[in-house]
Amino acid sequence: MATLGLFVVAVLGALGIGVVAGYFLYRQAMGKRLAEAEARVREAERQAQEERKRLLLEAKEEALKAKAAAEAEMRERRREVQRLEARLASREEALERRAENLERRERALAAKEKEVQEALARAEEAKRQYLKSLETLAGLSVNEARDLLLRRVEGEMQRELARRAWELEQQWKEEANEKARRIIAVAIHRLAADVTAESTVTVIPIPNEEMKGRLIGREGRNIRAIEQATGVDLIIDDTPDAVTISCFDPIRREVARVALQKLIQDGRIHPARIEEMVARAQQEVEEAIREAGEQALFAVGVSGLNPELVRLLGMLKYRTSYGQNVLKHSIEVALLAGMMAAEVGADVETCKLGGLLHDIGKALSHEYEGPHTEIGADMAARYGIPEPVRRAIMEHHDDQQGSVEAFLVAAADAISASRPGARKDTLEHYVKRLEALEAAASSFPGVEKCYAIQAGREVRVMVKPQEVDDIQAAQLARDIARKIQETVVYPGQVKVVVIRETRAVEYAR
Repeated sequence: MATLGLFVVAVLGALGIGVVAGYFLYRQAMGKRLAEAEARVREAERQAQEERKRLLLEAKEEALKAKAAAEAEMRERRREVQRLEARLASREEALERRAENLERRERALAAKEKEVQEALARAEEAKRQYLKSLETLAGLSVNEARDLLLRRVEGEMQRELARRAWELEQQWKEEANEKARRIIAVAIHRLAADVTAESTVTVIPIPNEEMKGRLIGREGRNIRAIEQATGVDLIIDDTPDAVTISCFDPIRREVARVALQKLIQDGRIHPARIEEMVARAQQEVEEAIREAGEQALFAVGVSGLNPELVRLLGMLKYRTSYGQNVLKHSIEVALLAGMMAAEVGADVETCKLGGLLHDIGKALSHEYEGPHTEIGADMAARYGIPEPVRRAIMEHHDDQQGSVEAFLVAAADAISASRPGARKDTLEHYVKRLEALEAAASSFPGVEKCYAIQAGREVRVMVKPQEVDDIQAAQLARDIARKIQETVVYPGQVKVVVIRETRAVEYAR
């Protein structure tokens, strides 16, 4: 027990000693740490002071630099302001000097103006005195002299204007004639239409002579049925292997031709069959008429016509005028008129349509009284054709056309009808007429060469200059024209042109 007590006491003593020693050691360690912390604080304060001093120095330097830059800029601006003030001052001085100069000039001008007014007054007075003297000497007042001068100048100007107008008129006529000839020649050369000559009879070939008897029929009943159904005369004569259809109406003749061909091919010929074939032939001819009208519209480039007008146009396929097919003539006139209208700047569509329909009245001329121009114009008005086209149809045979388009249609109609070979009787007499014209011109002395041109409408005569002078040339033209009138038969008029030319030729060797 005593030992345990001692041990406890020893332990407690050692524990106390250890606690006391540890406390002293802790205080010693804490003192060191506190000293180190204080040292670090003092070092931080020192560094902070140094940094503050450095920043203050930098701020002062920046402020000094900014102050120096601002002072420099201010000095520069002061110098600029001083320069501007000096410039303004010099300008003010210049303006003041200019104002003084202007004032001096104004005073000088005022003085000169006064002198000029005084001089004008003196001149006006001298003019009045001079005019009075002139009036006294001439015995005329100023107004009378002015009127006399104006009358003289007006008369001279009128004569000059008349002379100039005559010269311009001659120049325009020459240019217009030359251009017209060129346009017509180009239009004719561009168009080469086929020309056909129709007659009043049609010949139908038959396979054998027996067919003639079958066409006549028992006691002539078949031929009577054919003639009654078609309105033609059927001529069966001694002509071998052919029968002849005679009729002035080409459409009825065409219906009879188609019907006869069908009957001959079929072989069954009796009155009932004849009526049936004639009805079919009428339908085929009517369809052919319509197709011919549409083809004519297509050839010319026109559309939108009334179907009845197209039918009337197709009927012209079976009409002739002086041996010329009227439908082909109408197409040719439309193309010629359109070409000439394009050259002179007229309405091309009006000329084409007017040329195509200009003879439309011939399709009905056997049904209505009056000229075909009036009939055609009435048909055009009835089916809504524009007024310019209707006037071209009405006036294409009139000497006084009311519009350029009507004149061009009339000119194209004349060209198509009178060009060589266009009509049946023109081709065979054309060469003879040209030869007669050239012979009439060549019969005069002094004529070297002569040519009939423009389809016989003009004769150009080349004379020998050493035998015929200018005055004799004019007389020769009149003599040739008079002889042509007396000895040659020709349509329209013939222009005689006598040409006298002198040439001087030398050779450089």
